[in-house]
Amino acid sequence: MAHPIADVEDTAFEACDEGRALVRDVLERVGDKWSVVVICQLADTTRRFNELRRMSEPITQRMLSATLRGLERDGLVTRTVHDTKPPRVDYALTPRGFSLLEVVRALAGWAEANAAGIVHARTAFDARGLGASDLRRGPAA
Repeated sequence: MAHPIADVEDTAFEACDEGRALVRDVLERVGDKWSVVVICQLADTTRRFNELRRMSEPITQRMLSATLRGLERDGLVTRTVHDTKPPRVDYALTPRGFSLLEVVRALAGWAEANAAGIVHARTAFDARGLGASDLRRGPAA
């Protein structure tokens, strides 16, 4: 016979774990360099695919397609196909995309405000002989 509290705790843990997975997925999308670039390019107007590609150099066609699909899947971007010859496709931010744009702009502002301190910290860290390449290897054994 299962203990009711254990069942509740197990259910809560599973829900929490699922929530963490979604948060990781969303942060992975937002942390992706190209997603941020595309979101910023759509800040003031709708854009066509090739226009986005030109504005987002050096992104490849394949990477832009994948980025736009991911942003559309997450409800951040809309894709509108116009019945013209040749077909015209426009991309635009959704209200959720605009709310993310606010966060992205705030993060960019934070990065600009803290850039000098970050450069100073990196220089001090690197002077200790622990360069950026050491960060990829992880802690010393």
